[in-house]
Amino acid sequence: MADLLADNPLVLLSLLLAVGSAIGALSYRSFSLGPAAVLFLALAVSAWDERLEVPRVLGLLGLVLFAYSVGVSAGPSFFSALRTGGRALAVVVGVLLAGAGVALAGGALLGVDGPILSGVFSGALTNTPALAASVEQLRSEGPVVGYSVTYLGGVLGMMLAAGLALRRRPPPQSADAGPAVPRLERASIRIDRDGLPTLAELARRYGEQVRFSRLMVGDEPGHPGRLDLPAADYAPIRGDIVTVVGQASMVARVVRDLGHRSSVRLVADRSALDYRRIALSNRALAGRHLGDLDLPGQYGVTATRVRRGDVDLLATDDLVLVLGDRVRVVGPTADIAATAELLGDSERGATDINPVGLFLGLGLGLLVGLVEIPVPGTGGVSLGIAGGPLLVGLVVGRLQRTGPVLWSLPYSVSATLSQLGMLVFLAYAGSSSGAALAEALAGDLGPRLLLLGALVTLTVAVGLLLTARLTGAYGPRLAGVVAGTQTQPAVLAYANDATGADPRVNLGYALVFPVAMIVKVVIAPLLGG
Repeated sequence: MADLLADNPLVLLSLLLAVGSAIGALSYRSFSLGPAAVLFLALAVSAWDERLEVPRVLGLLGLVLFAYSVGVSAGPSFFSALRTGGRALAVVVGVLLAGAGVALAGGALLGVDGPILSGVFSGALTNTPALAASVEQLRSEGPVVGYSVTYLGGVLGMMLAAGLALRRRPPPQSADAGPAVPRLERASIRIDRDGLPTLAELARRYGEQVRFSRLMVGDEPGHPGRLDLPAADYAPIRGDIVTVVGQASMVARVVRDLGHRSSVRLVADRSALDYRRIALSNRALAGRHLGDLDLPGQYGVTATRVRRGDVDLLATDDLVLVLGDRVRVVGPTADIAATAELLGDSERGATDINPVGLFLGLGLGLLVGLVEIPVPGTGGVSLGIAGGPLLVGLVVGRLQRTGPVLWSLPYSVSATLSQLGMLVFLAYAGSSSGAALAEALAGDLGPRLLLLGALVTLTVAVGLLLTARLTGAYGPRLAGVVAGTQTQPAVLAYANDATGADPRVNLGYALVFPVAMIVKVVIAPLLGG
């Protein structure tokens, strides 16, 4: 068997990915190894027979795909976070720098230095791109050894920190003291106010955070009124029924201001108006604002929601469309059909990888990764094969498109490339370092690495919990910040399970994840240089 796998590296890679993923899917009390199981399996296999190694070029290709797709998907939220979450981001950067300082000081005391120290830092903070950057820049198997020994402690330690974060009760004035951010909600409102402004003016009054999707005029007991799309210049009068879509708190406010909830379910009447989700597969529209399409004026329909991945977004005019979005529209059947033709409505087209933008972005990322940045005392450092594509991905993900070049990737494509790339790289990294790990564990180095990794994890965890007041995050949001700082999906899954999928967990995670990722990618190679 060993001879067969050594002579057929693609078969070896396939088995590592299949068996490792199956092991990673096993869970106990919401904890699972996840993708890291592929790394551990590859380490075990290569320790058994050092010939069983995945080709380096495959591992590097997986790394590039992973880093770039993560950057593209995180680009919009990253730059938004820079504008709105500066204090939290500064705290996260400071805590990670403190963790790096503990790694250096503890390494000096315990006799751990060089490339293996980079792996300890990456494993204690469970960051694969940081490991990848260290492996590529330092040209050593040491980072994988340090990463493998300390990874599990990093996951378990941060899960404990997330559990403690959920117990941190916010002060009454904190934004986290209120209920979780709700999902979008729809309500029918019977108007019982006079002198109301137009629907367009009402939408502006509520900060464009609601959409009016249906209007019934002349409704009386036993005589249903006329159902139509609400025109922006229409001023509702007493007795009208309108349907409003938005977050629950905003919908409740609109109901209070305009009248009361109606038992008439306008959405159930599909004789005059229908509704449908339409997949955006027309590349010419990707990267454009929804308002640019002027769907009400040009096509006679109203867009109310856009489903991206597993999340429903309010269909505001300033929402930037991405291939694969599913736009929910309301309107006459014939007009919906014309809108579907405009948007494309092709499942195949909605999952197109867009090869021109993808590979041009990958090439730019690799070139940026080659640029050396002067650093006093080290001569210079480059972002490497992991950091370059990640940085370029963040930028082009924010741009969405440049002229005819579409940078954005459909959500499903981005998720697939990210997962596949990460698994392939982990299989390569593990299969090239099994012998070195076995040697480390056989001697006295293993316990020292475990202790140092625990110190780094503890420093970052305690730092985040103690600085909650500075970040303004408590409870579920703080648990999300912990998971995002650790860049660890297992910790995120644990926090979501413990809170019943409280949306504030994901909000905290998305806020700090990109910055934490970049900081680790930059710091880790410097520790081993």
